[in-house]
Amino acid sequence: MTEQNLVVAKDMVVQLDYTLALSNGEIYDSSDENGPLEFVQGQGQIIPGLEEALYGMAVGESKDVVATPDVAYGEYDPEALQPLPRDMFPAEMDLEPGMAIDLYDEDADEEVEAFIAEVDEETVVVNFNHPLAGETLNFHVQIAGLRAATAEELEHGHVHSDLYDDLDDDDLDDDDLDDDFDDDLDDERS
Repeated sequence: MTEQNLVVAKDMVVQLDYTLALSNGEIYDSSDENGPLEFVQGQGQIIPGLEEALYGMAVGESKDVVATPDVAYGEYDPEALQPLPRDMFPAEMDLEPGMAIDLYDEDADEEVEAFIAEVDEETVVVNFNHPLAGETLNFHVQIAGLRAATAEELEHGHVHSDLYDDLDDDDLDDDDLDDDFDDDLDDERS
């Protein structure tokens, strides 16, 4: 099956070009700078409202998707703000509003992401809401590429986009690349 015949389905690797705008029209994020977002469809790696809207789309197809808070990052919870003593943080740590930090939740035995809301000499107010909580998100998306996920990608729960990611610098040198290139060139000439 060629890429042209594929459509977005569960366990497909999707390459997605997107622009995300907030309700006020402000462009919040875009794939223009870093290239398409890659993820495994149906694995909860993107927000549910966007993931659901992509099913059945083909390479080159585009659409606008509106994701309300209930299928995006949830409603804003004012109770999710928590003041913490400033001395809980290293003195040399430059804490600024909007900064993301990872905190350890001993009760849940896991790291949780929070954002600095306010800082003064004695207190740091952290916000456990996602920065886009309560926002209706307006996406313009286009499918840039599709392929079936490998067994390894499904097992690991993420896309392996580059063959050489798992190699150490010592595993591959210029001579190896030159030899491989020369072999490929010889094969083409035969």
